Amino acid sequence: MNSTDVRAVAPPMSYVYAVGRAGESLDSALSGRTGAHGGALRTVRAGDLVALVSSVPHDAFGTEGLRAQMEDIKQLEVLARAHHCVVEAAYESATVLPMRLATVYLDDARVTEMLVERAVEFGDLLSRLEGHVELGVKVYADPREAAAVSEAARTATGPGDAAVTSPGRAYLRQRREQRRNHRDAYQAAGAVAAEVPVRVGATVRARLAHRPQQGDLAPGAGENIANEAYLVEASRVAEFHAALAGLADGVPGVRVEITGPWAPYSFATPPAEGTGARSGGEDGGRR
Repeated sequence: MNSTDVRAVAPPMSYVYAVGRAGESLDSALSGRTGAHGGALRTVRAGDLVALVSSVPHDAFGTEGLRAQMEDIKQLEVLARAHHCVVEAAYESATVLPMRLATVYLDDARVTEMLVERAVEFGDLLSRLEGHVELGVKVYADPREAAAVSEAARTATGPGDAAVTSPGRAYLRQRREQRRNHRDAYQAAGAVAAEVPVRVGATVRARLAHRPQQGDLAPGAGENIANEAYLVEASRVAEFHAALAGLADGVPGVRVEITGPWAPYSFATPPAEGTGARSGGEDGGRR
């Protein structure tokens, strides 16, 4: 039997989106929805826990297929969007533990084994996350904006020495100003980032610092220098926003972005190794 024949007869695999408690209306909340590759959603139950699952083709989610998806930004985006939609829909009706992107088991029997083996851990996590959401805070440094503000201020005060200085001196002065604006923007952004946990400390239950985002993950102006997640009671989201209101006002070249509320991805534990799962994260890593 050649490799083509193997792919043709291989049974579908079980993609796990999240874990929740049985009997919390997850079945009805997800009725009619589909997951990755259009697979119908279902729950796999073990004791008091259920896993939200859909079947996915083996050739696309086996070792080679999953690696190819992680290396293709368009496929990765489609998969991430499908995963996120299922988790968010579930979280609207019940507390669930989001699994990492592309958490795949050979079949439902392996999913059941995972639920049984980690029942205590999952139960504790679900209790901890009950009634909470995740909020993200990103701080950006934008030296170009700082330079524009500095230039506007200088123009408003008149030409000064700029009108009488030589081209060489004007160039050197411009370079000094660029370096100063660059340095000041990053220092100011660092100070703003350090102030965030101080301001929200009384309203959050947990905090997690992620690696700052770059490239396609950070399409806005400036450089992301701080990327943090906070676990917040759903009833205190407005209080969280109020605590950060105006944090970067009057600070040229610094931008603060608050995202969410989301299902608490950052505070759920991924499946343990050795349970038959394959998983690839947003960075394409495999476990």
